[in-house]
Amino acid sequence: MKVMQLLPELNSGGVERGTLEIARALIADGHESLVVSNGGRMVAQLEAEGSTHLTLPIHKKALSSLWQIRPLRKLIAQHRPDILHVRSRVPAWLAHFALNGMPANQRPHLISTVHGFYSINRYSQIMTQAEKVIAVSDSVVQYIRDNYRNCPPEDIVRIYRGIDPQAFPHGYQPSAQWLNQTFKDFPELENKFLICLPGRITRLKGHETLIALMQQLHEHYPQLHAVVVGGADPKKAAYLKEMHDSIQAKGLSDKFTFTGHRSDIREWLALSDAVLSLSNQAETFGRTALEALSVGTPVIGWNRGGVAEILSHVYPQGLIAVDDQSALLSAVKQHIDAPPQVAPVSMFSLKDMCDQTLALYKQVSGKD
Repeated sequence: MKVMQLLPELNSGGVERGTLEIARALIADGHESLVVSNGGRMVAQLEAEGSTHLTLPIHKKALSSLWQIRPLRKLIAQHRPDILHVRSRVPAWLAHFALNGMPANQRPHLISTVHGFYSINRYSQIMTQAEKVIAVSDSVVQYIRDNYRNCPPEDIVRIYRGIDPQAFPHGYQPSAQWLNQTFKDFPELENKFLICLPGRITRLKGHETLIALMQQLHEHYPQLHAVVVGGADPKKAAYLKEMHDSIQAKGLSDKFTFTGHRSDIREWLALSDAVLSLSNQAETFGRTALEALSVGTPVIGWNRGGVAEILSHVYPQGLIAVDDQSALLSAVKQHIDAPPQVAPVSMFSLKDMCDQTLALYKQVSGKD
């Protein structure tokens, strides 16, 4: 089987990681893997793992991207994949036009993955116009059914995103060297009860909720400390300053640590005593929450989207009603007063995700 995946770029993010994971699984199963994107820092890894990368500027939400229809059609005709798998809206539109210009008997089978709760319009509808539409959670299945009636329910296939349990083993402890360096860089973290809010610095992640929570708790729990693990895009500098000003005005400066962008997320999740998921909008999956639970760190999060699906299966005591500040407060208090044990995670594995995706490729292409 020959599979060609299309996405805008290969720099960082869940879509990109998923593309590499499926590419790796294809190679391991003896198939041919091609990826078309505008390139990026993950290309070297993709190629080292046996896939072919084809560079094409299919990343811009601009009319000028239409110039890529013909080059894309040429690539498809040249490589003749059995499956064309689109993972984003601009590449999906370009694939749509490219395939329309090809004889029906020369077109590959088209599969899409809906990774996000996209804005509901004609532009996004393209993601639901494929032979099979992969939804990354039940929440996404519901979103497609509610908003895109043109997509037959039998064409939607729920395949949960997954993580490698060996990369996030239950009971994982950071190395002594890592701990020494971290306590040297951030001495304020030693001997504290750490609550962690992971993710990029954006308004969506719920930092204001964390600040309000710390304001309510810090006097009763002097050992409590908040860690924000994630970097701020230069465009978010004003929001970051706003947060720091708010923390300072409330007299909480010594209760917060901002680590900036980190590539050692596993260590931070394992070091933390509890991880919060407080996004203002539903997340389609909630990978970081799953990674935290996998290493054995409790997660407390709003009951919506993919995070709620993970928590309901793995750690239901961490589920709290959306925006219920008092429920959040009491949940955090309970976790400080009587730290619970998180059972090993047996669902949502990377292997399941890859196996189910490859099975779908084989079914659609008739090569199973």
